[in-house]
Amino acid sequence: MFLATAATPAPSGSAAVYQTPVCTSDALCNQILDWSGGNEWLATSSYVVIIKPLRIAAIILIALLIRWLIHRAISRLATSTSRASMPALLKPLKEKVTVTAEEGQFIPERRRQRAEAIASVLRSFVSAVIFTMAALLVMGELGFNLAPLLASAGIVGVALGFGAQSLVKDLIAGLFMLLEDQYGVGDTVDLGEATGVVESVGLRITTVRDARGVLWYIRNGEIVRVGNKSQGWAMVVVDIPIGFVSSEEAIAVLKSAAETVAHDPEHETGFLEPPDVVGVEQLTVDGAVIRTIAKTTADHQVAIQRDLRRALTESLETSGLSERIAASRLLPRSAVPPSWMGGGGASSPEQPGGAT
Repeated sequence: MFLATAATPAPSGSAAVYQTPVCTSDALCNQILDWSGGNEWLATSSYVVIIKPLRIAAIILIALLIRWLIHRAISRLATSTSRASMPALLKPLKEKVTVTAEEGQFIPERRRQRAEAIASVLRSFVSAVIFTMAALLVMGELGFNLAPLLASAGIVGVALGFGAQSLVKDLIAGLFMLLEDQYGVGDTVDLGEATGVVESVGLRITTVRDARGVLWYIRNGEIVRVGNKSQGWAMVVVDIPIGFVSSEEAIAVLKSAAETVAHDPEHETGFLEPPDVVGVEQLTVDGAVIRTIAKTTADHQVAIQRDLRRALTESLETSGLSERIAASRLLPRSAVPPSWMGGGGASSPEQPGGAT
């Protein structure tokens, strides 16, 4: 306890300097005592009244400054990832390989969306860490004993870790899904039980709307495989049965029709490679099947596939091959039905006497 003794001025030339036993070893106490004209209570309470609030304010200001600087760095990094000149070290592994110009034109937009999602997660994580550390420092300044608090927090963390394993699994899976750019909003994906268009992507839940309009909520930790139909390029495959007509003639007709679709201004930017009629794909009891393939962008796959089917079918109709194809599938049959069907033909083994 400080002793309440009267402060006595000591001669110091032209100004009086107050000294008291409670301030003999504290320069700040002596300075406050001198400024206050001998106010001993203010001098002895200077640490609590002045120093602690200043230190708490400094902790808060420094925490806000550090948070602002880190958020700014994260935002600038996220912005730089959408540039084509981004360093290869920061690119996903699958983008480090050589890609064509057509494939590369779709990478910046997807990279921008992924970078924004990751930046949002990083900003939230940084804010939580910085504010937690600042709160602990402020509590330490106020005189709280942090050891029991930290021990209790550790026990609670272990309990939550055992009780919320599925939640942690979902969060970690969602984070790696964003880092690896497995899919994004607007992609058409196959997630096993649900197939459709991704409407939202979060750290814990991914929502997918299927072709019937059903909205599926899928936990990221339960996704074991992802089939993305919207990344990079797509392949259009059209099989046309031609019966038993000449395959060479049918291939020539189909090639001409495929080239017409490729030169259509509506699909000029959709084709990455010219369509190709590869030839006879298989033989069935109904004849040969000719396969036509085309490498397209993922966004134009459905439209090109429909127009290519229509053009190939119309070309067979225009060239007259469709009639020959239909005729080649007809099998020769007797004009007179068997006797067991009510005709006048020979009797069947089941009806030796024939029809009556």
